Amino acid sequence: MAVPIGGDMKDGDHSSRRFFLLRTLAGVFTGLLPAWATATASVGRKAGSAEGDLEKIAALLSGKTRGVWVFTGDSITQGAKHTHGQRSYPEIFAERLRWELARVGDVVVNTGMSGHTTRHVLNDMDWRVGQFRPWVVSVMLGTNDCARNQVTLADFEANLTSIVAQVRAMNAVPILHTPNPIIAEKAPERASLPEYVAVIRKVAGRENAILVDHYAEWDSAMASRSAEAVRRERLNDPLHPNQTGHRQLAQALFKKLNIFDPAQPTCGAAYYEGEH
Repeated sequence: MAVPIGGDMKDGDHSSRRFFLLRTLAGVFTGLLPAWATATASVGRKAGSAEGDLEKIAALLSGKTRGVWVFTGDSITQGAKHTHGQRSYPEIFAERLRWELARVGDVVVNTGMSGHTTRHVLNDMDWRVGQFRPWVVSVMLGTNDCARNQVTLADFEANLTSIVAQVRAMNAVPILHTPNPIIAEKAPERASLPEYVAVIRKVAGRENAILVDHYAEWDSAMASRSAEAVRRERLNDPLHPNQTGHRQLAQALFKKLNIFDPAQPTCGAAYYEGEH
């Protein structure tokens, strides 16, 4: 029986227990569930490629079929509190997709939950991802996994690898994100975050998944300007991006998916449209 690595079922709710039960029954009734419900991590398996997945997304965007895009993760993905009432990066993505790219029939779902880790997502894949039959699944995790090492590096790697495997078993495209840097001296319980970022890069490389490396982009910005200036501009507290930080996260995703257009408001152009 395959169970999520790094925790037991007490972390989940009813939907988590339902998913665990489905996976348990799968060991008895093989073949009665969709493949993703029993998918397990397979180190070195390359069911897709980052280049091929980018081409698949481009084809989906240029077609006429409506689709579902799922964003999952922790409070950063949820967009909890720290955006000052403005849009989170999944909401900015929805604006780019449904308005600027005129894909109004597409649906963008955000199942990010504050405080959550890879363990929570893996225990809850049915509710948070599978039920939506997604085209694309965007995953940003690590900032809570690293807190006091509540999910070990080894378990984090195994959990993230299993998440990618299950997304691909849904015939969906996985997108992995590194989280933004934090102010470690003010959040010492998360000082190991760079080690978890390295694991995300490792899993993305080994599984040949699309990677949006926010950590590297923010590091580069801090090197070219100053850490203090970038933090004041993009963070609302030692961990969470503010509204400007979320715009940076969204624009990095646009660039990775080749849908960045500086003439569009979500990409930095003005929203003002003239006299009124």
